[in-house]
Amino acid sequence: MDLGISGKRALVCASSKGLGRGCADALAAAGVDLVMNARGTEALDATAESIRAAHGVSVTTIAADITTEAGRAKVLDAAGQLDILVTNAGGPPPGIWSDWEREDFIKALDANMLTPIALMKALLPGMMDRGWGRVVNITSQSVKAPIAALGLSNSARAGLTGYVAGTSRQVAGNGVVINNMLPGIHATDRAISLDTGVAESQGITLDEAKDRRAATIPAGRYGTPEEFGAMCAFLCSQHAGFIVGQNILLDGGATNSTL
Repeated sequence: MDLGISGKRALVCASSKGLGRGCADALAAAGVDLVMNARGTEALDATAESIRAAHGVSVTTIAADITTEAGRAKVLDAAGQLDILVTNAGGPPPGIWSDWEREDFIKALDANMLTPIALMKALLPGMMDRGWGRVVNITSQSVKAPIAALGLSNSARAGLTGYVAGTSRQVAGNGVVINNMLPGIHATDRAISLDTGVAESQGITLDEAKDRRAATIPAGRYGTPEEFGAMCAFLCSQHAGFIVGQNILLDGGATNSTL
């Protein structure tokens, strides 16, 4: 399928690896020029070079912490005019309710709620003026069904979801479409981190922790960054103009709900 976005320009945050890289790769395959951001220069540059070689698109790299005001300013100043925004940032650490203090919640809000909001506020006006834009926020399946050990993530991402619910409907008439993607467990560093925590707390091996988690997923496996990226590219395409303010689960059926 021709996604109709060849020649568009996208900012993909936290895209040196994992789900962000999956999104960047899929957009590049559709002919989209990229602005890629991550904190580490080495992994970011290596990923960018791989994408250039595979797809022949222009790739600009900006190493910065997108969750800070200075990092966002650096990225936005270098990015220029953008048609597509994919927000993404690493999730806060797991724990239980008694572990978290006010400072922990502030960090989670800054990374997983306020950073995407700041990026949207900066870029939506230009998209609206040009009559076309796409925003995809990578959130979490915990928005649909809270995960007790991820209370910081539950809170911050739910706040972002509420913001998008209203904002998406205010800008849709200007040709700007905002949606959220809600990943379950995918084969990324985040999954390794979570499985390592389970393995240590239960006294089992990392492989055993992974197998037990995979057994709870109807699909019987973890997702891949490639299939996640394919959905992201579709939501950024010309075909997604009537999909507004939606929260799309990619969890292999793990969230047991009708709606």
